[in-house]
Amino acid sequence: MGYPPLKITFLGTGTSSGVPMIACDCEVCTSKDKKDNRLRSSILVESPTTTLVVDSTPDFRYQMLRAEVKKLDAVLFTHSHKDHIAGLDDIRAFNFFQGQSMFVYANEMTMKELKREFQYAFADHKYPGVPDIKTVTIANTPFVIGDIPVTPIIVWHLKMQVYGFRFGNFTYITDANRIEEEERLKIIGSDTIVLNALRKEKHISHFNLDEATEVVRQLKIPNAYFTHISHQLGRHQAVEEHLPPGMHLAYDKLTLHF
Repeated sequence: MGYPPLKITFLGTGTSSGVPMIACDCEVCTSKDKKDNRLRSSILVESPTTTLVVDSTPDFRYQMLRAEVKKLDAVLFTHSHKDHIAGLDDIRAFNFFQGQSMFVYANEMTMKELKREFQYAFADHKYPGVPDIKTVTIANTPFVIGDIPVTPIIVWHLKMQVYGFRFGNFTYITDANRIEEEERLKIIGSDTIVLNALRKEKHISHFNLDEATEVVRQLKIPNAYFTHISHQLGRHQAVEEHLPPGMHLAYDKLTLHF
């Protein structure tokens, strides 16, 4: 199957609290290295004709401004936790300038939470100016957004199902601590994988750094970038220096081409 050329931009690479974390004066949160400043995790996926965002974080407005996004066709959700959905209201600007509804893709559970959290956008009688949304409920089968083929990958965030996504030869997974064998088969053959690596210590619902690197080795993906990073992982430069070949920490505004 042919894929369109893709540009991937990391809009944010931090965990739910972001980095720096409020009121923290650790060496990471006070670092002068811009790579240690991390908004909440999200990516921008661009083809020649289609632009989509994976997750609308609490930082969505600033992420769109910082990346100078003038056109957005869809928002694709991994799951319903607040650090991945809170910025959805700010699609209103795209509604206004594009003169059309925003397509929102999510599984049934996430769609239910979006409708609860942003009930005013789904009301029968809407107040003027609220987000204008067209919903598309997805399941664990491939689909296409514009000219971008999307393969969902179900992963586990403790006991919660979270969707990762494969776009051509690029796979993006966040908020996971387990990937079952059947879903791993969907990842194999990717050129690049993005995987969450919260910190060095073990965590109840996220891969830590050692676990994330081991998943990459098992899947034999040649290039890996770690995201959803907390200040507990350490400074970007110090961690990067000790990663295995082909593995890197992602950072905000990093762009990749496929």
